[in-house]
Amino acid sequence: MKQRIDIISLGCSKNLVDSEFLIKQLENVGFKVFHDSEDPKGKIVIINTCGFIGDAKEESINLILSFAQKKQQKRIDKLLVMGCLSQRYKDDLQTEIPEVDAFYGKFDFEKIVEDLGKHYDENLRLHRTLTTNHFAYVKIAEGCNQACSYCAIPIITGRHKSRPIEDIEKEIKILAQNGVKEFQLIAQDLTFYGKDLYGKKRLADLVARLSDIKGVEWLRLHYAYPTEFPYEILPLIKERENICNYLDIALQHISNNMLQLMRRKISSEETYELIERIRTEVPKIALRTTLLVGHPNETEKDFSELMDFVNKVQFERLGVFAYSHEDGTFAYRHYEDNVPFEVKQQRVEAIMEAQREISAQKNAHKVGQTLKTMIDCELTDYFIGRTEFDSPEVDGEVYIEKTTQNSNLHVGDFCNVRILKSDDYDLFGEVIE
Repeated sequence: MKQRIDIISLGCSKNLVDSEFLIKQLENVGFKVFHDSEDPKGKIVIINTCGFIGDAKEESINLILSFAQKKQQKRIDKLLVMGCLSQRYKDDLQTEIPEVDAFYGKFDFEKIVEDLGKHYDENLRLHRTLTTNHFAYVKIAEGCNQACSYCAIPIITGRHKSRPIEDIEKEIKILAQNGVKEFQLIAQDLTFYGKDLYGKKRLADLVARLSDIKGVEWLRLHYAYPTEFPYEILPLIKERENICNYLDIALQHISNNMLQLMRRKISSEETYELIERIRTEVPKIALRTTLLVGHPNETEKDFSELMDFVNKVQFERLGVFAYSHEDGTFAYRHYEDNVPFEVKQQRVEAIMEAQREISAQKNAHKVGQTLKTMIDCELTDYFIGRTEFDSPEVDGEVYIEKTTQNSNLHVGDFCNVRILKSDDYDLFGEVIE
């Protein structure tokens, strides 16, 4: 029987992509690999960690410690740790958790395979074993050059490094040939894609070429940076049916005081102008943003301005995080973490309550509309899908009650759904011909 390896992925979709590439290599050399199993039973366990903010680091460390205990109890033979936490704190972790057999950086796939006594196959570098089946996350770049005050990403992943257009095309063609229909283009910073490789930003060129690939039914853009935004992408989103009317652009704050302290290289006025232009050029677009509260020296006036911004702009999708005082960042070196934890949490809750009401209102306006929907999963009584305005795992869903008329639906299918009712974040509908 093939030897079993369990891989557990923590953190963001970028980590998941790394795990999928590693799984493919391990399966290729004869291992039987299980990903995020509810009951890991392999004698070898690999944990792909997140090290971005405090809560994520704590989750990673607690999981490592739990498997270190299993190793002491001889329930597993080998424990390997990779990913962002390991990249960032390798020396400290080796000292503090000696039960771990080896710590690897974020991109040490080849070394992991070689240390397991096998050979890494360079011919498979664009191939991976999908854990998401009908949709896939596709990394178009790694790293970031922006040096925002609070962010540890440049410490972990280094400077922005774009992948060649040809490599991304080949990867998506392979995935499309294997039945993948939806592609989430991800990076720490989509905006500056290509500048390091080609001397100019090439995001629009990339997306145009990818949308021409046979089998690509949905392309979705995640994590654009607002400064020097590539406006040439907007006509493509509006005109091409397989580019989703969706854009994830992390704005973080609106107060000029906070934008300066955060080193965001954009003003409040420019931010409003950016949003207005995006919505003018692409009227159907769903905008997702991420906000950060509790950054050092954020005043009640700053937060009040942020609340006004949320209520005025009415984002279709929004997430908010409390500031984490991350060692090595500009903020850690130059600012005191002077907003109390309780205040940070209150601000998170206030924004999310405002967004809940905004989302409920926007969903209510969709009742009676017919929306193209991708089926993500099947439950006993319902199919669950998403529209082009919803990214997997972070946005709302469409619940479709099973009937004899829609019994031929399968996961990965597209169908037209008439929306019958809504709640704060989700929609409920019926399939129509």
